[in-house]
Amino acid sequence: MRINGEIAAAEVRLIDADGKQIGVIALAAAMERAEQEGLDLVEISPEAKPPVCKLLDYGKHKYRENKKRHEARARQKQTEVKEIKFRLSISRADYEVKLRNAVRFLGEGNRVKAAIWFRGREIIKREIGHARLLRLSQELEEIAEVEKPPLMEGRRLHMLLAPRKQAKAKPPEKPEKGGKEKPPEELKPGKTQPRGRARV
Repeated sequence: MRINGEIAAAEVRLIDADGKQIGVIALAAAMERAEQEGLDLVEISPEAKPPVCKLLDYGKHKYRENKKRHEARARQKQTEVKEIKFRLSISRADYEVKLRNAVRFLGEGNRVKAAIWFRGREIIKREIGHARLLRLSQELEEIAEVEKPPLMEGRRLHMLLAPRKQAKAKPPEKPEKGGKEKPPEELKPGKTQPRGRARV
């Protein structure tokens, strides 16, 4: 934004501090009015012909804009990638701890990298590692989706999970007033009529 003496146009379309359209006036007249009211002349639409300028306290305006941007950044959730590491011979108790950590990380909106490290001759048992990561993804499928499938890099097998976007469940539809309710399953066409009930 150009303000006061930075504005180069000979004429401007002026808006006062209350948002009222003043009209097209000479730049010098607009500057004089800004000085009389103790405000700044700010060019808000430089591409217009003539450019649109407004009378306002530029310092206060800039402070408010900076504050809005700061608040917007503070509201933004910073997504991180959390890593959980497994050994091929992990115990059930340790696995449950890793699983709970993954659930917590995903619940916080973070992605999770699950990695299995192979030591020594364990490298020949890669299919067991694949099966373990597949099992993890299945146990987390309600809250997570596989963003990157298991990939082998060196002696490490890793998979990337991302929080699943939950779709809002639709409430069951209620029958319209005076309308017919949906017939029970056993009374639908083609179904065998249960004993002891009259046909409808």
